Amino acid sequence: RESARAVAEGVRDSGGRLLHISTDYIFDGRHATAYLETDPPNPQSVYGRTKWEGERAVLQALPEALILRTSWVYGIHGNNFVKTMLRLAAEREQLSVVDDQIGTPSWTYDIAVAISTLIAAEHSGTYHFTNEGVASWYDFASEIISTARELGYPVKVKRLRPIPSSAYPTPATRPHFSLLDKRKIREVLGYDIPHWRESL
Repeated sequence: RESARAVAEGVRDSGGRLLHISTDYIFDGRHATAYLETDPPNPQSVYGRTKWEGERAVLQALPEALILRTSWVYGIHGNNFVKTMLRLAAEREQLSVVDDQIGTPSWTYDIAVAISTLIAAEHSGTYHFTNEGVASWYDFASEIISTARELGYPVKVKRLRPIPSSAYPTPATRPHFSLLDKRKIREVLGYDIPHWRESL
């Protein structure tokens, strides 16, 4: 929180503009419909709380900041779910993947294009962005492996087994339902957001 505030204050004092990236973890994952930007946050983990506190600190110091919430991010650089699945699929004959967490994978390239569009138009405020579509981690893994086979990647795995979240605990509690409503950002982007399967 204090780091985010310090950055925002520095940007404010220099007359600059600020983009702050946030996450679906600020929500509790108990919704039946996609989360709006105006829905009240209720983080269920330390990570989620720090991200929400960071958002508040930024807006207190710089009300005209741009905040972009996204989820299930993957890309060419860094460690992410796609790279992990490709590695494991080449090493093991069976994989177990959580199938009771729902969200939308987000490709870093598509996130960058959306950010560039928002910045070029000098938008401020809070926006949600992911790719289009809905998936569980199991769905995502299935598509990754299927696509890898089609593209000639080494794939050893023969069985993909769906499991509940309780069978795969993580350091930060993941929301069971992470869909972010994109109606607000669709109105300003001026183009169709790609489906996650297309971007993969």
